[in-house]
Amino acid sequence: MCGIAGFFTTGKIIDRSDLELMTDALSHRGPDAAGYFHNGTTGLGHRRLSILDLSESANQPMLSGNGRYQIIFNGEVYNFKEIAKDLDVPLKTTGDTEVLLEAYAKWGKEFVHKLNGMFLIVIYDQQEQDLFVARDRMGIKPLYYYYDGSTFAFASELKGLKAFGPLKGKLSPDKDSIREFMYLGYVPAPNSIYSQVKKFPKGSYMTLPRKGGELNIETYYSLPKQVKADVLSNEKEATDRLDELVNSSVKYRMISDVPFGTFLSGGVDSSLVTAVAQNDSSTAVNTFSIGFKEAKFNESAYAKQVADHLGTKHHEFTVSHSDAIELFDDILKVYDEPFADSSSVPTMLVSKLARQHVTMTLSGDGGDETYLGYGMYRWADRLSMTGMGLLKGPAALALSMGDNRMQRAANMFRYKGHAKLKSHIFSQEQYYFTEQEIDKIMLPNQVGNKVRLQEQLDVARKLQPTEQQALFDMEYYLPDDLLVKVDRASMRYSLEARVPLLDHRLVEFALNIDPSLKMRGADMKYLLKQVLYRYVPKHIFDRPKWGFGMPLVGWLSKELRHLPETYLSREVVEQVGLVKWEGVNELVTQYFSGKDYLYNRVWVLILLHRWALEQ
Repeated sequence: MCGIAGFFTTGKIIDRSDLELMTDALSHRGPDAAGYFHNGTTGLGHRRLSILDLSESANQPMLSGNGRYQIIFNGEVYNFKEIAKDLDVPLKTTGDTEVLLEAYAKWGKEFVHKLNGMFLIVIYDQQEQDLFVARDRMGIKPLYYYYDGSTFAFASELKGLKAFGPLKGKLSPDKDSIREFMYLGYVPAPNSIYSQVKKFPKGSYMTLPRKGGELNIETYYSLPKQVKADVLSNEKEATDRLDELVNSSVKYRMISDVPFGTFLSGGVDSSLVTAVAQNDSSTAVNTFSIGFKEAKFNESAYAKQVADHLGTKHHEFTVSHSDAIELFDDILKVYDEPFADSSSVPTMLVSKLARQHVTMTLSGDGGDETYLGYGMYRWADRLSMTGMGLLKGPAALALSMGDNRMQRAANMFRYKGHAKLKSHIFSQEQYYFTEQEIDKIMLPNQVGNKVRLQEQLDVARKLQPTEQQALFDMEYYLPDDLLVKVDRASMRYSLEARVPLLDHRLVEFALNIDPSLKMRGADMKYLLKQVLYRYVPKHIFDRPKWGFGMPLVGWLSKELRHLPETYLSREVVEQVGLVKWEGVNELVTQYFSGKDYLYNRVWVLILLHRWALEQ
């Protein structure tokens, strides 16, 4: 795991100091070594977090054996030893970077199809003078870029690009991205909060020639295209195959030359990953969990139950609001653009705890999206029922007259049309603004008029509404929120996080099993649980699902009340000039008067104004 940055121009000379500033802005991603390649028109910078082959010979940028190619690489490719056997060339290192470099030299850009891992790869061809960029299938590793037709600049995080001299003073907010943030709580790829900066798309690669011209970014892997015409329905066969795939994936991701552990929340996904890792380890695996003193439901006790059953070396930290307050200033610094997923705070806290003991962890992310673990998938079924178009108006009106829970549910029925139903369900499951609310609260001409999501996905068979919603989440929520959260939170503390449940083989398997094996009555993630129960007793998990978040709903009106009072004051709101003060005041007043379901809308506005003040 590392941080990369650089530039590639048609002829303009850019000073090495720019490259060093960009790369140094990512020092937290790689504290073990810094390396640079610079020839005036091309700059490649690398900050290394040593996980495989800890020797200096594995530092980057790395030159190929034939002296032609330079590589910088962020991530891990787990099947590099198998690929190395097929290369049949002498290797000087024992890690994966050299294998990737020689694989590109031998097979060209199609080598990416051989890779199992998380990666962002940049290779400069010194002979042809072109630049190759590739991102992993699921979008686990990030890349932001700027391109004006002659200069291509890039970095693992926005802060790296903001350190690039030619961009200083040129970045301006993207109005459609502000709308998307208020609607979704994050800015979906390929856009960023700045008009001039894009996110390199997942499952894609490109080759940029020295002469410049338009970017030709090609998709080499598409999740909708992995959906097959037929599904696997045999439960025994599916359970055995899933068990086999999870074991293969976890075993791959345990390859490391440094100490590792697992994030263990006590939920199904992290417990399964931990159980399989411990089953394959000859020593006690380090496990890490946190809980909140103020939370009405604390899963840390269940995490300890799982850890005790498996015999792991368990580490637990109980968080108070003061611990979270200390990290508030970090949120914008860590994520660079407005990012409203409040579980970023506990993720940073558990990463900080883990880094005191290990350099790499395994995370359980991905199980909810692939095995229908969210309540919004039930909403997808309800809102797709025949006749719902006629019923949604009366349903919203009736629910709006009820208690907080019913008023919140009323918003589920306030969607513009079926074409945007998936994003609307996500938005309201997370308590963010509806599009109608955004139109009402924003000042004229201060927000874009569209949410740029492709919600109608072409697949080889007719999917049930639950499957459609889950595929939508895998396309957007997973790479642009959840994986961003884990990447930035863990790398803030120079900790590598690997995600076994997002091995592409596992994801493809999940896409093509009968949905009744995922959701059976009230039992969500059914098949995943059947595999888990082979390792951990079922009774430990006979409890309601509880998300890995912080108790923000109460804190904003008490311990963190100073945040809305500061950032949503009339003075600040009018200074920033994005939203109507009257609308903000009404929202905050309603929240403080007891409509606690509005808390995430308040949180979104706090983050948006805090970000705007720093521009």
